[in-house]
Amino acid sequence: MKVKLKNSSSKKTRDKIKLAFATLLNEKKELNKVSVTDIVKLIDITRASFYTHYDNIYDVAKDIENDTLNILYNNINEGANISNIDNFFNEIIEYLKQNENMYRMLLSSNDPLIYTIELHKVITQTVKEALNGKNIEDLDLNVSLFIDGCMAIIIKYFRNNVTYTLEDINNFMHKTFKKLFY
Repeated sequence: MKVKLKNSSSKKTRDKIKLAFATLLNEKKELNKVSVTDIVKLIDITRASFYTHYDNIYDVAKDIENDTLNILYNNINEGANISNIDNFFNEIIEYLKQNENMYRMLLSSNDPLIYTIELHKVITQTVKEALNGKNIEDLDLNVSLFIDGCMAIIIKYFRNNVTYTLEDINNFMHKTFKKLFY
């Protein structure tokens, strides 16, 4: 991936590229059907401008994923422990709310896994660290079931396949976490 330029113009261009990418992925439903040509036409920039910021469309996808992961890492810096796990879940949901349109487009495609694999790893690691020292039978299985279930519900939410709100999902995550791990 290209080195991120720091000026505001560069950030605006990167943001426009990411939004165009999400829009096209939503429309075409498959990552391999989105092209650089489609993106530059949609936002009326030159190919050279695109390539100043990204090497290819996969770099755009990775940059979007990194945006999400950075939010999580910032929250993890507080230390993963049972007392701040509620804040960790709240931060995830708040970020999704703030970027709802983008994630609705991204996760409506047939390729949602590109955005969830690393996210799943970070959340799993954080939850396990928060539970460190608790004597919980089948910890790995319970954590996996909890995270897989939450991520599946969130993907269904962004695909308009459930009537729950993100707030409903957040409340459910908190209640379920407490039932499983307290």
